[in-house]
Amino acid sequence: MPEHVPTSPRLTFRRMHAGDLDEMAQLLGDPAVMTFYPHPKTRDETADWIRWNEDNYARDGFGLWILHDADGGFVGDCGLTWQSVDGEQHLEIGYHVLPARQGEGLATEAATACRDFARSRGVDWLIAITNPDNVPSQRVAEKVGLSVWKRTVADSGVPIHVLATEL
Repeated sequence: MPEHVPTSPRLTFRRMHAGDLDEMAQLLGDPAVMTFYPHPKTRDETADWIRWNEDNYARDGFGLWILHDADGGFVGDCGLTWQSVDGEQHLEIGYHVLPARQGEGLATEAATACRDFARSRGVDWLIAITNPDNVPSQRVAEKVGLSVWKRTVADSGVPIHVLATEL
């Protein structure tokens, strides 16, 4: 059975797996990428991240996908995961791009493809959760049609902005 993943002009999407640990550890271990997370992820935490996505694929048919450019170079990850906001589950679009590739519009392109993928699957509500100070992430979400829906506090106790759109 073919793998169903988003598509875009400059990027390829595929499911992540244990063989992606080196590239994903580079991405999620980078302090610049993880500025708005509690801390950069360790290699073990990154392995857990990959397993979490494998579980998401098995349960939902989607998760965060690995992104490669047209030359096959690793760019980051982007995809769809279920997240809790104020005790309710919502489908979130999330993205991480290597610092050297930021500013090229790749996060926006990937997020647009994931939004369209969600819409094609009958999803009618999509969110993005950001730290209130993470303006670049908010800009990506806004470029794909999301706007601030609520300001609240994550389960971890940190303030968040939740952007959302009807699809």
